[in-house]
Amino acid sequence: MLKLKICGLRRKEDIDIVNKYNIDYIGFVFAGSPRKVSYEQAKELSALLREDIIPVGVFVNEHMKLIVDLYKEGIIKIAQLHGDEDEDYIKNLKAKSLEQTGHEIPVINAIEINNANNYDNFNDKLLEWRDSVSDYFILDSGKGSGKTFDWSLLDKNSEFFKNSIFLAGGLNSENLDSAIKEFNPYAVDLSSSVETDGFKDEEKIKEIVEIVERYRN
Repeated sequence: MLKLKICGLRRKEDIDIVNKYNIDYIGFVFAGSPRKVSYEQAKELSALLREDIIPVGVFVNEHMKLIVDLYKEGIIKIAQLHGDEDEDYIKNLKAKSLEQTGHEIPVINAIEINNANNYDNFNDKLLEWRDSVSDYFILDSGKGSGKTFDWSLLDKNSEFFKNSIFLAGGLNSENLDSAIKEFNPYAVDLSSSVETDGFKDEEKIKEIVEIVERYRN
């Protein structure tokens, strides 16, 4: 069943909106961004979430201690990594979380689809992650760019797509149908396209939810 993630929540009003609708995941951004939240903000907001909505922490080259502390307190339940984190980093993060909490933190590993020289090379790059310990992957055009990437760069029949994929990068009410049909992703992830003047907009989120509902089964 297709899942929906709304990223970049930072106000109580944002939590009130997502709690009203069929949202599966939300994102708290801890990296440099207008949507960045502090530890205390995330703690306060996460406590207001419906229990069935999964909070995700979004990080760029973050120290593992912060991620594990957030996970240990239940502020986040998944780590989404958008920096230079390699397979060793992910393994160490999982090991540290297991040691301190008794559970390995699930990881969404971000792969940026941009500046690709040619079709074959980019698919080879994806296959480098084929045996990763990451639990999910998110395909994006860049950190919070709000732009779509060239979907034709990717071979949808690649073994890589046996993984659970979050699709992001410039998704909005006008292209979401096409994106879902093109990729058949595990989840779609939206942020700036469901905002007005930099803040989450209930009507835009509602519109996205209505589109996603057509693909849930």
